[in-house]
Amino acid sequence: MTAKANAVVAQSGGPTAVINASVCGVVQQALESGRVGKVFGAINGILGVLREEIFDIGAEGKRKVNELRRCPAAAFGSCRYKLGSLDENRADYERILEVFSAHEIRYFFYAGGNDSMDTCDKVNRLAAETGYELTCMGVPKTIDNDLAYTDHCPGYGSVAKYVATCAMEAGKDTEALYTTDTCTILEVMGRNAGWIAAATGLAARTPEDAPHLIYLPESAFTFEKFVRDVKEVHQRLGRVFIAVGEGIKDEKGQYVTADSGSFSKDSFGHQQLGGVADMLKVVIEKEVGIKARWNKLGTNQRSAMHFASQTDVDEAWLCGATAVRQALAGVNGKMVTLQRQDGDHYECTTGLAELRDVANGEKKVPPEYIHPAGNHITEAMKDYVRPLVQGQVRVKIAADGLPVYVRFGRRPVPPRCATYM
Repeated sequence: MTAKANAVVAQSGGPTAVINASVCGVVQQALESGRVGKVFGAINGILGVLREEIFDIGAEGKRKVNELRRCPAAAFGSCRYKLGSLDENRADYERILEVFSAHEIRYFFYAGGNDSMDTCDKVNRLAAETGYELTCMGVPKTIDNDLAYTDHCPGYGSVAKYVATCAMEAGKDTEALYTTDTCTILEVMGRNAGWIAAATGLAARTPEDAPHLIYLPESAFTFEKFVRDVKEVHQRLGRVFIAVGEGIKDEKGQYVTADSGSFSKDSFGHQQLGGVADMLKVVIEKEVGIKARWNKLGTNQRSAMHFASQTDVDEAWLCGATAVRQALAGVNGKMVTLQRQDGDHYECTTGLAELRDVANGEKKVPPEYIHPAGNHITEAMKDYVRPLVQGQVRVKIAADGLPVYVRFGRRPVPPRCATYM
């Protein structure tokens, strides 16, 4: 590798509370290593590379870079741009290498999920094929916690902490007003994996605590059983609090919202879901005969830095820093993973997985974490998630009482390539 070669870091997919912490780890480790020249940020993920919209992160100053550890969303900008196969979209991949070559970039760090790891892998393969000297490393990111080969994903601990607390607090509201607002439904994200919905179960410390019922995409959902579940809880407690993942499916594996027209597809071809809570509200009021209301957290759940898990932030930073250390040690074509160690006390180290393996894998909530009735979680699930929500990030508070979050200037460096796209 050429001495003092430059690096670029990009963010992709849905933002999280801690993806910026991962980027912070990449940038700080790269600049402090003394072996990397400039570290560029790609504006709006891989689109920024294709459009040659990159900026010098170091020029923003050390203070701004450090503040990334306490800033939600994606400070460099994200995207959901789908790159196809090398055969179908070879021009895009060649363009990426053209921009890298023009700016003497030899290290590519991509923070994202399955599709991002796929992109990173294909760029790496083309570089090897054409003889371009490049090191590509993936940094895990997703609130869905569905990346394979890693015990958990940066971003999940914070969303778990947030949704469990939302369930706890909204559950108190339902308990206080159960004579009029008898049932509350909390809808959370989770297309195919129910990790986020499962995390709400942390709030249920006693049988009386919300949520009383939890439904995940991993368990076949039927309206008949759902009605029976609601009636049983209502008869026992006089109120019902339900947490549900947006991607719950029926016995045929179809999303229960499939006939509602409430979803479309994003640029990755993934179905965009929603409307489950509204549908269940109608069912409850008609079939159970009690009043129901619903809460949908939306993007708040993935950007709640004011209540982020300190463990999550620290591990996100560690993943970014480890990606750089491994790259400088000669590792290539890998994604950093988090590996939970056996023992009575929580300890987590890092590992490595092949980019292409991660791209083609998906980790769902295992059966031992789901109650046999399919309507709640087990103690094993609580034991899994509890260490991940520990600690709370201290954000800066301004004189107006609200948080202060860093904003990057992101002034693109002068282009060296022809306009593209």
